[in-house]
Amino acid sequence: MSETFTLVVVSAGTSDPSSTRLLADRAAQRVAALAQQRGNAVRTRVIDLRELATDITTALTSQLVTPKLQQAVAALGEADGIIAAAPVYKAGASGLFTSFFQVLDNDLLIGKPVLLAATAGTARHALVVDEQMRSLFAYLRALPVPTALFAGPEDWADDALNQRVGRATFELVLLMESGFARRLRDESWQSYQHELGSAGGTEFDIDTSSDLMRLATGGSAV
Repeated sequence: MSETFTLVVVSAGTSDPSSTRLLADRAAQRVAALAQQRGNAVRTRVIDLRELATDITTALTSQLVTPKLQQAVAALGEADGIIAAAPVYKAGASGLFTSFFQVLDNDLLIGKPVLLAATAGTARHALVVDEQMRSLFAYLRALPVPTALFAGPEDWADDALNQRVGRATFELVLLMESGFARRLRDESWQSYQHELGSAGGTEFDIDTSSDLMRLATGGSAV
């Protein structure tokens, strides 16, 4: 039985054209092709973070989520798979990229498969994906695929990049097909620790009548 999966591409590239966006698009096209070969379809949505820069800053400084940012958050919530691509500046993923994921609800990406990708002007930054980006998504309790993508200037004409794209996207397709994130939410969501107000109000097992919660809301513990 064929299925239609929703793939969300998050690109933090700031130039036009952007090498970060080019790498993300190459991976997204391969995901769609692989899914089609396996009898499924992919609906792709793109979140271009440069268009949300002001909205992300507003959320960081005032906790106000604008309608544009809320649309991006909703898209991620509906995603069966995610491609997250960032440019690397000064040995780290761009601040725009990390800020976006820092303002998300901590429960939003639990169990969701994510393909991590980065671009840089030198191969010296190749480990940023595994050393920094992977730990960020581990904190968010997402499920990064084993193969990470990185492209420096010398990689674009190298067939090895195409091979890595093929391997990483196949891993992502398999995880999307497994329905892991959906089954986890349906069958084991209550076993995770959720913060008050997280998960769109669907958190479980928070005892608001405890002494600690009464103190947190300005009441008395006695």
